[in-house]
Amino acid sequence: MLNDQYTPQALRILKKLRKHNKPLYRLVSDAILEIRCDPTIGDEKNYNLAGVLSLDIYYQRTNYELAYSVEIDNEGNEILVILFGSRENFYEELKRYMKSLR
Repeated sequence: MLNDQYTPQALRILKKLRKHNKPLYRLVSDAILEIRCDPTIGDEKNYNLAGVLSLDIYYQRTNYELAYSVEIDNEGNEILVILFGSRENFYEELKRYMKSLR
């Protein structure tokens, strides 16, 4: 099982989610656990999101996305959870966030 890290924005979103919507938070936590066991389950993105994978999470007829990347550290591989949110405008927000990291 791989280690996991979170960007500050992902931590902020997950903290709010844990406080306000526990069932969705449990789904996201389970998805992160699945990713830690098998990081290839997400869909790999192209072009300016190359190196980013995303996983679809459905909850109450709404599609959510969980964006992550697999980074290599000293001990092996590590999962970096980048962003979580509803599908609407998700990729535009992700592109903006990725630009700010560079």
